[in-house]
Amino acid sequence: MFLLIGLILISAVFSVSIGQVRIPFGQSMEIMLHTLTGGHLGSLEHVENQSFLTIISQVRMPRVLFALLIGMGLSLCGAVMQAVVQNPLADPYILGISSGASLGATFAILVGFGGGAFFSQMGVAFGAFAGAIITSIAVLVLSSIGGKATSVKLVLSGVVIGALCGSFSSLVIYFANNAEGIKSVTFWAMGSLASSSWDKVPILAVVVLLGCALFLLQFRVLNTMLLGDESAVTLGINLSVYRKLYMILTALITGTMVAYAGMIGFVGLIVPHLCRGLFGSDHKRLMPASLLVGGLFLLWSDILSRTLVHNVDLPIGIITSVIGSPLFIYMIVKKGYQFGG
Repeated sequence: MFLLIGLILISAVFSVSIGQVRIPFGQSMEIMLHTLTGGHLGSLEHVENQSFLTIISQVRMPRVLFALLIGMGLSLCGAVMQAVVQNPLADPYILGISSGASLGATFAILVGFGGGAFFSQMGVAFGAFAGAIITSIAVLVLSSIGGKATSVKLVLSGVVIGALCGSFSSLVIYFANNAEGIKSVTFWAMGSLASSSWDKVPILAVVVLLGCALFLLQFRVLNTMLLGDESAVTLGINLSVYRKLYMILTALITGTMVAYAGMIGFVGLIVPHLCRGLFGSDHKRLMPASLLVGGLFLLWSDILSRTLVHNVDLPIGIITSVIGSPLFIYMIVKKGYQFGG
C-alpha cells in the first residue's frame, strides 16, 4: 500500500511536468507543494519561468486530481458491482448506467433543456447525471417486480434498460441536424479529462471520497454477497436491501464521474480483477487496493493520452480500452484470478 501511494505521488509530479511545455521535475514538485499548501511549503525562487506556475496550478493539477478521483471512483464501483451481482465481468456500467448517461448527454447536446438558467449552465453534465440516476432507478424498479431484486434480475434488467436507452440515443442522433453536436457527442462518449478545472474538483472529490469512505466500512457485507443469498440468510443479512442501497450509491458516484469526464471504460472491470489476483478476494484488502491501483492506472492513462501523439489530446477512453482489452484477454486465457472465497 505504501509502495502504491509512493508511485501515485511520483506519477502525479511526473504528470504535471510533461506536455506541450516541458517543466523540470524538481520545479514541478516545488510548484505543487507551494500550490497545495498555500505557500507554506515549496519555494518559487528556482522556477525559471513564471508561466510554469500558471500551467501547473491552473491547468495540469486539476487534471491530475480528476484522473486520481475518477480512477478511484470507477475502481471502487467496479469492485462493489462485481460483489452485488456476483459476476466477475461486472463493471460500473453493467446496470445500464452508461446507456442512461449517454442518452442524457446526447439529449442535452443535440436537443437541449430549454431556456432555464440552471439547465443552460449545467448543460451536458446535468443531462448525463440525470440520465444515469433515472436509468438506475428504472433498473431497480424493474428488478423488484414480482419479488425481491436478485443479482440475476438486476443484470437482466440492466441489459434491457440499457438497450432501450441506446435505441433512444441513436434515434436522437439520427434526427438531429447538427454536425457539430454529433461530433461533441462522439468525443464525449470516448471520455476525456480536458474539461477538468478547479471549480469542478470539490463536487467530484466530495462524492467520490464519501463513497470510498462508506464502502471501505462495508467489507463484511460485500464478503457475504460473494457467498450468495442462502448463506446470507443464515447469517441474518438481507442482501436485497443492501443491493438496492449499493446500487443507488454507485449510480450517484458513477453518474457524477460520467457527467464530468464522459464514458471511460475498462477501469472498473480490469482494476478489481488485477487487485483480486494480487491481494485476494477479501474486501477489507481489496477495496483500498482497488482505490489506489485505479487512481494510478487512470493517471498513467491520462499521461499517455496527452503524450502519445504530438500536440493531440486523445480521448482517455481510447487509451483505457487499448490497455484494458489485451490485459483482460490475457487474464481470461491464463485464468490468473479467482472470484469469491
